[in-house]
Amino acid sequence: MKLSIVIVNYNVKYFLEQCLHSVEKAMSSIDAEVFVVDNNSVDGSNEMVKAKFPWVKLIANTNNVGFSRANNQAIKISSGEYVLLLNPDTVVEHDTLTKCIRFMDDHSDAGGLGIKMVDGKGKFLPESKRGLPTPNVAFYKIFGLSYLFPKSKLFGKYHLSYLDNDKIHEVEILSGAFMMLRKETLDKIGLLDETFFMYGEDIDLSYRIIKAGYINYYFPEARIIHYKGESTKKSSINYVFVFYNAMIIFANKHFSEKNAKLFSILIHLAIYLRAGIAILTRVFRKLIIPLIDAVVIYLGTLLIVDYWESNVIYTIGGHYPPLFLSVILPLYIIIWLFAVFITGGYDKPVKIRKIIAGILAGSIAILVFYALLPSHFRFSRAIILLAGTWSIFSLTSLRIFLHFAGFKDFKLGYNANKRFVIIGESEEGNRVADLLHKTLISPSFIGLVSATGSKNNSEGFIGSLDQINEIIAIYKIDEIIFCAHDIPAQKIIDTMTELQDTEVDYKIAPPESLSIIGSNSISTTGNLYVIDINSISKSNNLRNKRLFDVGVCLVLLPLSPLLMFATKHPAGFIPNILKVLFGFCTWVGYSNQTDISLPKIKRGILNPTDVFSTREINLETSARLNMLYSRDYKTGTDLNIIWQGFRHLGRKV
Repeated sequence: MKLSIVIVNYNVKYFLEQCLHSVEKAMSSIDAEVFVVDNNSVDGSNEMVKAKFPWVKLIANTNNVGFSRANNQAIKISSGEYVLLLNPDTVVEHDTLTKCIRFMDDHSDAGGLGIKMVDGKGKFLPESKRGLPTPNVAFYKIFGLSYLFPKSKLFGKYHLSYLDNDKIHEVEILSGAFMMLRKETLDKIGLLDETFFMYGEDIDLSYRIIKAGYINYYFPEARIIHYKGESTKKSSINYVFVFYNAMIIFANKHFSEKNAKLFSILIHLAIYLRAGIAILTRVFRKLIIPLIDAVVIYLGTLLIVDYWESNVIYTIGGHYPPLFLSVILPLYIIIWLFAVFITGGYDKPVKIRKIIAGILAGSIAILVFYALLPSHFRFSRAIILLAGTWSIFSLTSLRIFLHFAGFKDFKLGYNANKRFVIIGESEEGNRVADLLHKTLISPSFIGLVSATGSKNNSEGFIGSLDQINEIIAIYKIDEIIFCAHDIPAQKIIDTMTELQDTEVDYKIAPPESLSIIGSNSISTTGNLYVIDINSISKSNNLRNKRLFDVGVCLVLLPLSPLLMFATKHPAGFIPNILKVLFGFCTWVGYSNQTDISLPKIKRGILNPTDVFSTREINLETSARLNMLYSRDYKTGTDLNIIWQGFRHLGRKV
C-alpha cells in the first residue's frame, strides 16, 4: 500500500465530514487507507463517519488520549509506504496527495513533507514553514521582532518568512496539520512522543527527522485549506498554557541544560505575557461597548440633570444631592444595560429594536423600583424618563455610527440580509439554495453561478465562475458558497486566493450535507460557521431559554405544595423544579435525546410531543416536531408546551 492517512478528530464533526469528502476525491487513483481516530467526541462524529464513510477505518477512543497517542494508534496498524498526518479542519485539493507522493518518490532523502496552507479566505498561513524554536528564535517571536522584520534572516526564522512562499525549500519544522512522513523514517526514529498531549509533537518529530539524517521539505506546489484551530480555541487561556508548556517539554528533551533553562525562562515569560494579553483582550472585547454605553448615558444624563435642576426644580438655586449622581444614577444605568443584555441588544448582528426593548424594559423596572423607595430617595421620575429617552437615542446613534464607519461586527441586520452566490451546477446549487431558505438567515439575494461553462438567466444562472469579479460588483455579494460536489478544491482555493483582497466571505457546502462550513481567516480562528437547523443553539436563544427556565421555577416553587397534586407524578414535581433551577435539566427538550442531528441542549422534563398528549405520536412525527422546535425556537413555544403538558411536570427524567 502506498499511503496511510491518519486523521485525529475531537468534536469537529462538520469539518471532518468536509475533510473526508475532499480526501476521498484526492485518493481516488492511489492505493491508500484512511484512519479516523476519534478522541471521545460528543458531537456525533463517530455516527457520521460510520453512516457516510464506511470505507474509513474508525478507531473510537472512550476518552481523550491526546493528539500524539491517537496518531500512534493508527500508525502502528497502518501499512502504507508513507503516512500522512492530517487535521480534520482541512480541505485537500484533488491532486495534492499524488503530487506529494511523487515528490517523496523522487527525493529519497525526504523524511517529511509539508505543503502550502491557506486559511478560509485564501490567505497564506505562515506556519506552513517554520524554523527550529531555539531560545533566540523564541525571543524574536515573543517580543515581536519577527513580526516587525519578517524578511530578516536573523529575526524571521520562526516562520522562515524571508523564504519565498511559492518555492520549494528545505525547512526544519513541519506543521502537524499536514505532515507526510516516510514510514521507513518513522521505523528508524520512532513514533510521536506521547509526552506531548497536544502541540509540540510536530516540532519534536520534525527535529528528530533532521537529527536522523533526513530532510524536511516545504512543497508549495500542493495546497490545502486549513481552518486553523477548530479543535481548540487558540484565544483561550488554556491554549496558551498547553502550547507553551509543550515548548518547555521540547526544550528539556533536545537542548543543553543551559539552553533549556534559558528557553524555559523565555517561555514562562511568554506564558504570562500571552495569558495576560488574552485575558485583557477577552475582557476588553466583552466590556468595551457596554462601558462606552455607560459613559455616554451618564454624560448625557448629567446635562439633562443640569438643565432640569436649573430650569425646573431649583430655579432659585440648589442641586440634586451627590448621592443621586454617585449612586442612584449609576444604578439606573446598570439596570438599563442589563436589560439591553437580556433582550439581546449586545448580540450580533446588531438589532436596534432589541436595544430599544431593553431600555424600555429597564425603564419600567427602574420606575417600579423607584415607587418602592423611601420618599427621600425618590428624586425625579422625569429624570428617569428623560434619561431613558437619551439612552435610546444615544445607543442607537452609536450603533448607526459604527455601522456606517465600517465596523463589520456592528452591521445592522448583517446576517438578516446577506447577499449570496452559490457556485455549482443546477441540482446541487438548488439544494444549497433550498438549505439557505430553510434557515433563519433570510437571505436578501441568492444567485446561482455555474462552476463550468457559460450559463445565462434563462437556465437559472446569473453567470459563470470566470465572471465572478463582475458578479460580486454588480450584485453586491457578501458571501460565496462553493458546492464541493461540482467544483474541485483546487479551483476553490484558486478562486479564494484571487479574491482575497475583497470583503467577500467564503463557505463550502459538502455534498449530501446539511452544513455549510467555513472560517474566515487566521484572525477569526475557531469561528465555526454551520448553516443548519440550529436556531435553538444561538447564544440569545440559549440565554432566553435559561432565563425562561429560571423564571418558571421561581413561579412554580412557592406554589408547589398545591400545584404538585395537579400532576400525574406529584413526588417528582419539586425535584424537577430544583433540577431545572440548578441547570441539570430544562423544562422543554427533545422527545428523542439521542438524535445527533439536532443542536445539543439539556435533557427536558417535557418535549414538543406533549402538546398532543391525547394522541399517539409516531417516531417520524416526533422527529419532525423536534426539528421544528430546534429550527424555529421561541420562548412562547416553551410556554405553550408547559401549559399543554402541565400534568407531566413531575415525570421522571
